[in-house]
Amino acid sequence: MAIELKVPILPESVADAIVATWHKKPGDTVRREENLVDLETDKVVLEVPSPIDGVLGPILKATGESVTSQQVLATIEAGAVAAEPVAGAVAAEPVAVAAAAAPATSSASADASPAVRRIAAETGIDPGLVAGTGRDGRVTKDDMHKAQSAPAPAAMPTPTAAPASARQMAPATQPGTSIAVGQRTEQRVPMTRLRLRIAERMMQSKNSIAMLTSFNEVNMKAVMDLRKKYQEAFEKVHGIKLGFMSFFVKACTEALKLHPIVNASVDGNDIVYHAYQDIGVAVATEKGLVVPVLRNTDGQSLADVEKNIATFAKQAREGGLQLSDLQGGTFTITNGGVFGSLFSTPIVNPPQSAIFGMHAIKERAVVEEGVVLARPMMYIALSYDHRIIDGKDAVLFLVTVKNFLEDPVRLMLHL
Repeated sequence: MAIELKVPILPESVADAIVATWHKKPGDTVRREENLVDLETDKVVLEVPSPIDGVLGPILKATGESVTSQQVLATIEAGAVAAEPVAGAVAAEPVAVAAAAAPATSSASADASPAVRRIAAETGIDPGLVAGTGRDGRVTKDDMHKAQSAPAPAAMPTPTAAPASARQMAPATQPGTSIAVGQRTEQRVPMTRLRLRIAERMMQSKNSIAMLTSFNEVNMKAVMDLRKKYQEAFEKVHGIKLGFMSFFVKACTEALKLHPIVNASVDGNDIVYHAYQDIGVAVATEKGLVVPVLRNTDGQSLADVEKNIATFAKQAREGGLQLSDLQGGTFTITNGGVFGSLFSTPIVNPPQSAIFGMHAIKERAVVEEGVVLARPMMYIALSYDHRIIDGKDAVLFLVTVKNFLEDPVRLMLHL
């Protein structure tokens, strides 16, 4: 009996998806709950598992096609078994292709993230043979890249790889068109759904919000001294390092409670005040920027924030974020400082009304009680919707954040 493999019901905010990668081909044996195909939406990559054991039938939606909720992707013959090759017959596929199919049937591939499986399908490297450095020994995308760049044994044939420059210009998952211009070439690559969505959101923000940015600077010495003093004990007790982002999340949470207009949003002619703080933390991935949301940050400790951010960052890199992780949010924090940015004007993410920008910490000369001293300083920024947030509110919000960070004990005492 043939069973239909359908597109999952997509949330209202997601109109359609693109078939990104098929992990099986017609005639392959499939197991119940084994991921058969990845669907790329404008927010995350969705995995579509097999509902039964059987054999994959005709694929009705090829890679690159657009699909909507409940469309049929393929059929599966329930209880069937893949045909055995005839004795003595010559394999129709080259050795390299057969090797590439092996990772899809290994237990390591079944548990791997979409990014790891995609690399395995492209390179023929079995994740089960790669030493994992992720949590619980899981193989990460970086592990696969290192395995790909490692020299192969001389006796084993390896598939032909594209030149490094070509791989950098156009990732294998984003085929493009090379155009010769004299002795130089240009590469035309279609935008991913995520990049198109980012572009759409940024233009929406630019065209619909009266955006303005205010700035201040923070002396980070107190936070740095606190981290240095308690880092070892914190990591021993909580199993994670104490970073800067947790201090900023907690400082912004307290500031949002004191200045609720910064946490509000515009809905038509109404202002919606949120009695909770759901803070999105921008995470950079190879495909673009994603913003997973920390829920109810008022009730999270510094350790909770650090653990949740680490989990989101890992899921974002490996393609494991769920749509629910990215939806909602009343405020956003972005950290350009990790890339060396000294100063920037972040763009508000509608329907939110404000976004906070962190930057690089630089030692600069400052005057304290008439004495010039070298201090680790950071510029901070708040871009906001001037339709509902006045300049005074924005400046006071930044001053509040500054005060909490320069005297972090106040965060613990809620002063």
